[in-house]
Amino acid sequence: MATVTIPPTIPSPAEDCEQLRKAFAGWGTNEDLIIDILGHRGAAQRKLIRETYAELYGEDLMKDLDRELSSDFERIVVLWTLDPAERDAFMANEATKRFTSSNWVLMEIACTRSSHDLLNLKQAYHARYKKSLEEDVAYHTNGAFRKLLVPLVSSFRYEGPEINTKLARSEARILHEKINNKHYDDEEVIRILTTRSKAQINATLNHYNDEFGNAINKDLKKEKDEEKDDFLSLVRATVKCLTYPEKYFAKVLRLAINGIGTDEWALTRVVASRSEVDMKRIKEEFQRRASVPLEHAISGDTSGDYKRMLLTLVGHEV
Repeated sequence: MATVTIPPTIPSPAEDCEQLRKAFAGWGTNEDLIIDILGHRGAAQRKLIRETYAELYGEDLMKDLDRELSSDFERIVVLWTLDPAERDAFMANEATKRFTSSNWVLMEIACTRSSHDLLNLKQAYHARYKKSLEEDVAYHTNGAFRKLLVPLVSSFRYEGPEINTKLARSEARILHEKINNKHYDDEEVIRILTTRSKAQINATLNHYNDEFGNAINKDLKKEKDEEKDDFLSLVRATVKCLTYPEKYFAKVLRLAINGIGTDEWALTRVVASRSEVDMKRIKEEFQRRASVPLEHAISGDTSGDYKRMLLTLVGHEV
C-alpha cells in the first residue's frame, strides 16, 4: 500500500552520500538531486545513508539538510528522512507545545501505529526529549482530553485477528448506554477504545450497528457546549482512526488542501508518515470523496520543490 518508488538497482549508501554532498556544494543547492535520492529510498536505506554520511564526513546529514533547505520543502525532506520512530516522536512533541499543540495529532499517532511502532516512538521520545511521552501528554492536556489521550499513547494493543463475540455484544451495549446518556468520557468508553484490539473494536462496533440501528459515530452527536463538541469530535476521530484510518487521513488531506489557505503542516505530516504505509488506500479514498486525484489537488495547491517532493512521495513523478 506504499506509494514510494524504489529503483531496482540502488547505489550504495556511500554513493548516495557523495551525491548529496555534491548537491550541497557550490553557490546553490541542487534540490532536484536531493529529491531524486531521498525521495526514492525506503526507511532502512535512508537510515544507512545518514549513518554513512556521518562516518564519511563527520557531520549530521539532518543538520546539513536543515542548513541548505528552507520553508516547507525543508520540512518535508527533513521529516521524511527521519527514522519513522524519530519522526513520530518529533510530531508528538510538536503536538504538545503551546503554539503547535494538537490533540488530534496525538490521537492519530496513537491509533494508527502498531503496538511495536508506538513502543519504538516512546523509546525515541525518551532519547530525544529526556522525558516520557505520557508525561508531556498528561501535562499539556486537561479534563476529558487527558482521560482519553494518556491511555491512548500508553496502550499496547493485541494485534491478532481473534475476537470474542460475547464480549463484543456486551461492550456494544455498554457503549450505547454511555453514549445515550451523554457520558462520552466515561471510564468504560475510554477503556474499550484504548485497550481492545482493533479486530475486537470492529466486532463491537458491528454489533453496535446491528443491534441499535446506527453507526456509533452517528450517535456521537454534537453538543452545544464548545468543549464537549471538541471532545466529541476527537472521540469520533478516534473511532475512525482505529477502524478506517485511510478515511481519516483522506479527510485530513481534503481539509488541508480545500480549506481557506493550505495547511502545509497537515499535508506534510500525512504524506511523510503514510507514504510507506497506506498512501495508496488514502489516495483511493481521497479521490472517492473529492472527485479528483490527490496528485492533481497537490499540484493545484502547492508549488516548486515542495510540490515535487510531495508528488514524488505519493508516487507521481513530475
